[in-house]
Amino acid sequence: MPVKPAVGTPAEVTQGSRTGGGVGESTLRPDGILKVTGEFAYASDMWHEDMLWGQVLRSPVAHAEILSVDTGEALATPGVHAVMTYDDLPTGVRTYGLEIQDTPVLAHGRVRHHGEPVAIVAADHPETARRAAARIRVEYRELPLVTDESSATAPGAPLLHEDRADHRAGHVPHPNVVHRQPIVRGDVAAARGRADFVVEGEYTFGMQDQAFLGPESGLAVPAEDGGVDLYVATQWLHADLRQIAPVLGLPEDKVRMTLSGVGGAFGGREDLSMQIHACLLALRTGRPVKIVYNRFESFFGHVHRHPARIHYEHGATKDGRLTHMKCRIVLDGGAYASTSAAVVGNAASLSAGPYVLDDVDIEALALYSNNPPCGAMRGFGAVQACFAYEAQMDRLADAVGMDRVGFRQLNAMSQGTVMPTGQRVDSPAPVAELLRRVKAMPMPPRRQWLAAGEQADVRELPGGLSNTTHGEGVVRGVGYAVGIKNVGFSEGFDDYSTARVRMEVVGGEAVATVHTAMAEVGQGGVTVLAQIARTELGVVRVTIQPADTRVGSAGSTSASRQTYVTGGAVRNACGLVREKVLELGRRRFGTYHPAWATAELLLEGGRVVTDGGEVLADLADVLGDEAVEVEEEWRHRPTEPFDLRTGQGFGHVQYSFAAHRAVVEVDTELGLVKVVELACAQDVGKALNPLSVIGQIQGGTVQGLGMALMEEIVVDPGTAKVRNPSFTDYLIPTILDTPDLPVDVLELADHHAPYGLRGVGEAPTLSSTPAVLAAIRDATGLELNRTPVRPEHLTGTA
Repeated sequence: MPVKPAVGTPAEVTQGSRTGGGVGESTLRPDGILKVTGEFAYASDMWHEDMLWGQVLRSPVAHAEILSVDTGEALATPGVHAVMTYDDLPTGVRTYGLEIQDTPVLAHGRVRHHGEPVAIVAADHPETARRAAARIRVEYRELPLVTDESSATAPGAPLLHEDRADHRAGHVPHPNVVHRQPIVRGDVAAARGRADFVVEGEYTFGMQDQAFLGPESGLAVPAEDGGVDLYVATQWLHADLRQIAPVLGLPEDKVRMTLSGVGGAFGGREDLSMQIHACLLALRTGRPVKIVYNRFESFFGHVHRHPARIHYEHGATKDGRLTHMKCRIVLDGGAYASTSAAVVGNAASLSAGPYVLDDVDIEALALYSNNPPCGAMRGFGAVQACFAYEAQMDRLADAVGMDRVGFRQLNAMSQGTVMPTGQRVDSPAPVAELLRRVKAMPMPPRRQWLAAGEQADVRELPGGLSNTTHGEGVVRGVGYAVGIKNVGFSEGFDDYSTARVRMEVVGGEAVATVHTAMAEVGQGGVTVLAQIARTELGVVRVTIQPADTRVGSAGSTSASRQTYVTGGAVRNACGLVREKVLELGRRRFGTYHPAWATAELLLEGGRVVTDGGEVLADLADVLGDEAVEVEEEWRHRPTEPFDLRTGQGFGHVQYSFAAHRAVVEVDTELGLVKVVELACAQDVGKALNPLSVIGQIQGGTVQGLGMALMEEIVVDPGTAKVRNPSFTDYLIPTILDTPDLPVDVLELADHHAPYGLRGVGEAPTLSSTPAVLAAIRDATGLELNRTPVRPEHLTGTA
């Protein structure tokens, strides 16, 4: 029996849609109503009548030698169909990884982090699978831990990956360093001598979880040809395929992947989780196998945002001009590489922030440790740097005696500025203007209870519904921050997307079908692709086919790149389809009207018209019984790797900018914070869907608020075990924590990009966190050099 598709997946809900408009219009999401009413089906809702359930056994310790694994009791459990360990894997490739293939499919010889997969089970009921996994007996001998830079690089430190063979291994100071990227430009020592003020700071950034709505899930179905069909929630179908097929010992054309409903991602679904395990069990048992993590497992099943230790030194003249910058950023990558090398590249190349700095000495590196693996998360290295350099800007402005916003504007980069990497910014960079706009927004009114001491609605007080304060000792603070983020894959990565566009007549009407492998993870890409097709082809009805590996790669839904790259591919494919349609029209009707040969022709409202508005034919008549189809790859301009010694190079294709103003109220006696408002101004180049753009900005803003005040995976330093793998103890903002979120959208076109657009989703996550911290500092006078801020940091009890 074939697998039942997830009812309400993006493809289905856009099928035959007549809603929405073209580029520049606020079009409602076709999956929106289904999601808010609970009718949308996610990957965890997939079902097959004769399916089995998969379960993963994870390591209870962070670093240990595996002495023995006994699966006998688990195999004897009624209802169990398979138990697999490393020794049961197909011969050949047994590791995977996005950039460096250092992650074992199942632990072999030793485990390197708390929660590492050791064995997998398939059973006829999920509870049976869990009980059987618990009956697998694993004997461990614990090993010394690597938990920070000192323990990672000390003489005699345990090597987590002794046999490193990746191309960066020769450029790191120690085998426990994943990657190191220096950037050196100008003469910092001489510039320091010109500085009237020098400010240094040490900053600590906590480990953040993506905390997506839908835990990891998918369904693997064995096929008659010996292959497997995998229905899964992911961010990058083709990268998954590239890693899965070699482990299964299958050619890629026998591993067919289809995107299922994705409940958020934010980088946490770039790496593999349950994909290989489900396929292995399906091929072993000959039955479909579904794996759905619970929330506890999800905290161990995906990478997190890198925690960081950061040191900055900035100098400035007495008139407020920046002289130089030195920084060192140490990111903890955890047990396996994931995307740590790319995160290092971003952290280093963006560590100067959106400011003019000619003299810099930068070092960023990522460690291997026995802490949880870290990789991609919204903002990708730039978030950690922005938190620290924006705190530095406030401290420098205070030292010079300048207004904090004015100091930033004085030093703000603009189009033509040369980055520390030597790359000249060749598109609009309206940093000073964004700061002006966000500062000019109306301030939220002060609450009357602050002035009069009257009782207020407890929901509006610091502490919220916990009602721990009545307004005594509450102080208001205002803070500003601005950030810079790259868009798209960088450092010479071959960044492209593929689109297949078909135009034909259905029911007497010309319709378009768009097929890409773009993962819709909640960002609204299916809406934008339909808008592009309507704009370019002049049709009303657009169908977005399910994303799968039967069309060329679209790359990852990350790096704010999909509208840019897959949107560019769809636009180009539509352009080729349009030319073929017009050629059909010229052949069929060209002899009847000279405009077919002489005029500029457009497709609008289902018709062929001249640029003067004269109608020449209906598209349905032009197409007749024919269909026009084009598959097109599209690449943005090439980038190049950063030099591993100097950090110079044209590394990024585009930059995006956002500025925030935070208004907070702090109970300084109890250490409670209420964020009253987080206002944002952001340049988006071109808002293809203004409503979605605002939603992306507001979502990124709230995610940054979470990092500022509550979100942190706590790892016990003595055991390297995660202490809070649940939403009971890992807190994320709710609607009660969400402040007013006014947004000012600026549209300054980047002529290198389709429609002049600029990636939107990540930039607001950068500057919202330091803006909140700046506002709390303004209210309390405290230094606050770590995030998230906890009550004890505000009351002096930490």
